[in-house]
Amino acid sequence: MPTLLDVKGLNCPLPVLRVKKRIRDLAIDETLRILATDPGAPRDVEAFCAASGNEFLGTHEEAGVFVIEICRRR
Repeated sequence: MPTLLDVKGLNCPLPVLRVKKRIRDLAIDETLRILATDPGAPRDVEAFCAASGNEFLGTHEEAGVFVIEICRRR
C-alpha cells in the first residue's frame, strides 16, 4: 500500500518541496501517492523524479484533485 502525502491547498513550489522531504523517509522501491490541487504539481513532480532518479508512475485527476504516484529508486 502506498504512503500518502496530502498537499491539497498548497501552491508551487510547496507541493514538490514536501515530496522531496517525504520521499527521503521511504524505503527503496516504496511508492508515494500524492494528493494535490495545484495544477502544476503533476508536471513539477515528474520533473523532480527525472532530476532525482526516482520513478514517476503516473497521474490522474479525481474530482479536482490530482493523484500522483512515484516510486523511490534512490
